[in-house]
Amino acid sequence: MPSPPDLPKRDIVVIGASAGGVEALRGFFHALPADLPAAFLVVLHIPADTPSQLDRVLGASTPLAVKIAQDGEAISNGQVYVASADRHLMVTPQGIRLSRGPKEGRSRPSIDVLFRSAATAFGSRVIGVILSGALDDGTAGLWAVKDHLGVTLVQAPDEAMYSSMPQSAIAHVQVDLVGTVEALAARVGKLVGTAAPEGVQRDNAQLALENHIAMEGNALKAGVMNLGKVSKYTCPDCHGVLVQIEEGPIVRFRCHTGHAFSLKSLMAQVNEAIDTGLWDTLRAVEERVMLLLQMEQLAQASGAGDEAARLHKEAEASEKRIQPLRKLVLDPLFFSHTAKG
Repeated sequence: MPSPPDLPKRDIVVIGASAGGVEALRGFFHALPADLPAAFLVVLHIPADTPSQLDRVLGASTPLAVKIAQDGEAISNGQVYVASADRHLMVTPQGIRLSRGPKEGRSRPSIDVLFRSAATAFGSRVIGVILSGALDDGTAGLWAVKDHLGVTLVQAPDEAMYSSMPQSAIAHVQVDLVGTVEALAARVGKLVGTAAPEGVQRDNAQLALENHIAMEGNALKAGVMNLGKVSKYTCPDCHGVLVQIEEGPIVRFRCHTGHAFSLKSLMAQVNEAIDTGLWDTLRAVEERVMLLLQMEQLAQASGAGDEAARLHKEAEASEKRIQPLRKLVLDPLFFSHTAKG
């Protein structure tokens, strides 16, 4: 039932997707009623060096107007705003903001950044939708939407091409509906234009601070160290100390330069750092073996047989010692995919 004209309405829909998200988004917008008085803002994880084509893809799936979001533009109903590559998409009461702030969950644009900014700007007017994706970007953002009396919708994990993001949201947030993309679109159609519940105005200093970091950077000056206790871990991106942030069952981390991680994204980044380090070590030891063998040849050529034999023996020993490292770097069980979703 639509709300009276003088009451706030549910009219801000934020949608997050990652791996497998293009098909989910196409299905969602194809099933969505065309004349909804709401603004839709979409974050899909894309490479930083690849211009987004999502506006064209979605434009073929819905009669709604679809465009790449531009910094500073006003938010209009009946419009779909898509995040651009390498920019966080944020919203304020004044309109859209784009930022190249620190990555969150290894991503820019980040779903958490969009959802968190929408929750603080528009409160209970927000409808948050999580679709297919790996890891767990969007969980903390959906928590913020729910905490500000918004509606939370999640694609059914058994329908999602990648179930990790939906599963994480369901496990950590009180979700209002888990369903197919068609069911989510139908629920959005029923919710848009209805009265947004009135509640106590939530002045969340933590979320405001994190919004500031996403927009402006300079996390240390903003007070990032006040967000939680200092953790035992360091940031894989910049090697700064990580602060542990706790929101109900959700545990997150943020460093003094602003990079943010969930437990899963931190594990994925640490695994990547281990992988890089092991391959670097292998390369260095292999170069040591090649140098020893070249020195052996030079010693042999100069008639220093004993020295050549010593160098050959040392090269063999180095090659033998590197074998366990070769096995480790190729071990799929060590680099388990459980953290990648």
